[in-house]
Amino acid sequence: MPLATVLTVPVLTAVLVAGPVLLPPPGGSWTESGASGAPGAASWSALPAASADEWRDRQYWLDEYGFRDAWGTSQGEGVTVAVIDTGIDADHPDLRGQVVGGIDVSGAGNDSGTEPVGEMAEHGTLVASVLAGRGNNDAALRRAEEERRSAKATPTPSTLPSGETTPSPSPSVTSSTPTPDEATGAWPDGIVGVAPRAELLSISVHLGASNPGGPSPEDQIAEAVTWAVDHGADVINMSLGSTRQDWPESWDRAFLHAEQNDVVVVAAAGNRASGTLTAGAPATIPGVLTVAGLNPDGTASWDSSTEGISIGVAAPADPLVGAVPGGDRKEWAGTSGAAPLVAGLAALIRSEYPEMPAHQVIHRILATAEDAGVPGEDPVYGHGIIDAAAAVSADVGAVDRNPMDTIADWIRVHRRAEPSGAPTPTASPSGEPAEPTSAPDPLSTELPQATTPADPAPGLQPALVIGTGLVVAGLAGTAVVLYLRQRRSPER
Repeated sequence: MPLATVLTVPVLTAVLVAGPVLLPPPGGSWTESGASGAPGAASWSALPAASADEWRDRQYWLDEYGFRDAWGTSQGEGVTVAVIDTGIDADHPDLRGQVVGGIDVSGAGNDSGTEPVGEMAEHGTLVASVLAGRGNNDAALRRAEEERRSAKATPTPSTLPSGETTPSPSPSVTSSTPTPDEATGAWPDGIVGVAPRAELLSISVHLGASNPGGPSPEDQIAEAVTWAVDHGADVINMSLGSTRQDWPESWDRAFLHAEQNDVVVVAAAGNRASGTLTAGAPATIPGVLTVAGLNPDGTASWDSSTEGISIGVAAPADPLVGAVPGGDRKEWAGTSGAAPLVAGLAALIRSEYPEMPAHQVIHRILATAEDAGVPGEDPVYGHGIIDAAAAVSADVGAVDRNPMDTIADWIRVHRRAEPSGAPTPTASPSGEPAEPTSAPDPLSTELPQATTPADPAPGLQPALVIGTGLVVAGLAGTAVVLYLRQRRSPER
């Protein structure tokens, strides 16, 4: 079951919608900024030039969803978050020093995973910046330098006791330069992430229709998850998804590996504007914390979210701002951006409670969420809207299992079916689940043109959910739903 550009099973797509969100008419297409002629063409370039502090001012979620309050307790120090995406530009001013390791599993990038790859190469940097950006001081340094040069060019004379005059000394370049915030270590300009002291692993994947490196999206994701676990990830963010609920056997082993090593896995639910009408894998994998998207007023977004029984919680998705490769920033939208906000929240919790198991971290996020939609759990908001301050500081009772279920149990129950007359696999001597014995049919990874989705629509269109600022098209192909998991509600 190959994948495509933003992880979704059968075809993966990045979960993202461009901002401002513009949907092409039926038959229209998306073109990059500067391209011309295509009906319904929309620009996804950065907005008009703005100073870095203006970008910071647009990060409404820091105050409105409790992150700035949560920083009084935790900023994510000591926690490592793996970003499985298109690669992070580690040289971006807002991300300097934040990427401490990485790998390219696509064959298209560099060894450290810091060379953005694929059709939506900027996506990984956007995701990383809202998760663990630390801003920058470049604008302040430029202002101080300009002040110094101006003062040097037009000195103000002062009078000496002898009656002679002498120019006043030029101000120091650092005299008016702000310093990092003592609590978070974040600089005053640019994009600051919700867990600014967390460290990042950049794992670059190429999920497009034609990967020059060769490995299929299916193989890349399995390798990426396994590598993240083996290299110390406490949290994994996957801003990718599909319109199909099933997944390949190789993912069983990878996600089981994460579960057995106590790693919190967060995934984007998907976007209707991308053709994802219901959450698909990896958002449907038991044990994964799936994130839906919200509008600025805190209501569920239509374009920048979707629905499904696997949704755990909702977070801001439209509009967002983030960093893009090369030092720029842009507005974007989608659950691709909502997911790293929740992954960052998990990092804050793991930093404050380093001995807390992954299932309890997830329970804290769900138990402290503000109920929305119909009372209790629902397929639009899950358990509700995140409250970062409460998730970090509230008194929350313990649970003995992941409220999002476990992949180990699912494998034991659902990977046993064999054709008539075939032997039934037995458990390994170690007690771990036997190797999966069945797999979905291979899927196409070709990325179709985006169209305005009908609602409701029959069946599921496999599509990758990447959140960059583009509307990611739904992927072509027939989607056969093999499984819709049931979840037990967590204790409240």
